[in-house]
Amino acid sequence: MNSDLDTDTASAHKIFQSYDGMEGVAAGPIEPSVQPHLAEWRAFFHRTYPGLLVAATIALAATWLAQQYRSPVMLFALLFGMTFHFLYEEGRCVAGIEFSSKAVLRVGVALLGARITAHQILQLGAMPIATVVVAIITTIALGAVVAQRLGLGRSFGVLSGGAVGICGASAALAIASVLPRTPESERDTILTVVTVTLLSTIAMIIYPLFVSALGFDHVHAGIFLGGTIHDVAQVVGAGYSISPETGDVATYVKLLRVSMLLPVVFTIAFVVSRQAAGGQRSAKVKFPLFLVGFAVLVALNSLELLPKVTTDLANDVSRWCLVTAIAALGMKTSFKDLAAVGWKPIALMVLETAWIAGLTALAVLFA
Repeated sequence: MNSDLDTDTASAHKIFQSYDGMEGVAAGPIEPSVQPHLAEWRAFFHRTYPGLLVAATIALAATWLAQQYRSPVMLFALLFGMTFHFLYEEGRCVAGIEFSSKAVLRVGVALLGARITAHQILQLGAMPIATVVVAIITTIALGAVVAQRLGLGRSFGVLSGGAVGICGASAALAIASVLPRTPESERDTILTVVTVTLLSTIAMIIYPLFVSALGFDHVHAGIFLGGTIHDVAQVVGAGYSISPETGDVATYVKLLRVSMLLPVVFTIAFVVSRQAAGGQRSAKVKFPLFLVGFAVLVALNSLELLPKVTTDLANDVSRWCLVTAIAALGMKTSFKDLAAVGWKPIALMVLETAWIAGLTALAVLFA
């Protein structure tokens, strides 16, 4: 027979368990009467939503501050997330943080396809398209070679080169999701996002002065800005600070770079899969499903099957997903880990930024 003390102890444990869950509902076993698939979804939701809620809250705070101070929202989300690193060390938030940094990230990258149409790309002409393709390929190759020489590993060079060459933080997140997982993967991703965001902000300020000094007209200035600045928001800010025509051209060229995310990430996934299988011809390549979503949205948008309200909604959801994923990645990384990296990764990304800027400037001047 259970005593009153036993009953009170059981009740107390149940109460404290609900407090530990952060939601005020005890995490008891699911009733047998619930259907198996529904029970699995309930268990998944109960396991992941505390961490997801924290990441979304950080993303909301970062967005508000970025709008108030006109600063990069990705940088705010990263720094705020890193201040909550203790939540990732143990507790109920770990599963949700992992979910945000992976699944939510892939949704955000897939929805980037709603920004792009084939018409936008083709109307640029041959020169900007060729310049962008060559610049991206050579920047990634340069990053891989120099990173290996510096002892940083080829994966970091591919990651940083892709971020600089394609679309900044979004490209870094997408490429990191298909690279081989190592103990340094999260740290390298965070470092790449922080550095590329800072470099993109500096470029947004300096590059408009640079194109004016070189005497570029509005169209050529737009090609240079869209072909060199890392993040979409900074491209828009730099382009429209010169003229509406420059802003339009810069945006289209930037979207061309974003469209390169699909073949680049697939190629990296293919190479990684082949290497993991020891180069066997029978090895199956795992095609990332979020790239399928990206390609489908580009195709639908090109065929004008997506109404404007849908594309606007997709862009908004994509932005929120990416900021939430960045916040989660921040929570998975500590300041101590970043401080131990040293100067070499930053020097590499500065070199990659200078390379793509110089190559694009030469193409605009002489092509």
